[in-house]
Amino acid sequence: MLPALVAVVVAVCGIAAGLAVAYRVLGIGVPVGALVLLAVAAPAAVRRHRPLARRRLGYYTPEELSELDTQGLALAVSRMLRRDGWRVLPLPNVQDRPRVRARDGRGHGLEVAFRPVAEPLPDEDVPARSGRPASTGPHLRLIVHRGTFSHRDVQWARRQGRIHLIDGPRLRRWAHGTPLHELTDSP
Repeated sequence: MLPALVAVVVAVCGIAAGLAVAYRVLGIGVPVGALVLLAVAAPAAVRRHRPLARRRLGYYTPEELSELDTQGLALAVSRMLRRDGWRVLPLPNVQDRPRVRARDGRGHGLEVAFRPVAEPLPDEDVPARSGRPASTGPHLRLIVHRGTFSHRDVQWARRQGRIHLIDGPRLRRWAHGTPLHELTDSP
């Protein structure tokens, strides 16, 4: 931290010294020109980096969500979980299917899968129940899809229990800032 602070102080002092020398040699036009350049460049830089900073904080627009591939959607969901207070632990991809695992401060576990349908794919196991004691909290599973789930998918998730479907409208609300617990009615 100290080397970074020293570098910033040296840079600011160097810029001030350069402006002072330029003022002495060329007159008042140099500092005024520098201020005008700063007034134009600073807002442009802030505008350019604002969407990136917003996405890093876990907020996405519907257009940004629609442009994401499955890996990008997994990253977006990880950021939204962090925003909601979850600690995210990435799982290894299984046959190019990203998954995300997370824990909250109370020890509740969460696993996120990304797919076009809720039911397990033919080569995938049904979600396993955690072998942990009940005191660690429920093991929840989210299945995220940008579109809508069929009635059959919704019925399957209800029968399974502890599985919550996040369809396109819920995903957009979550990306806009609605906390996950309000979308899933879970702790």
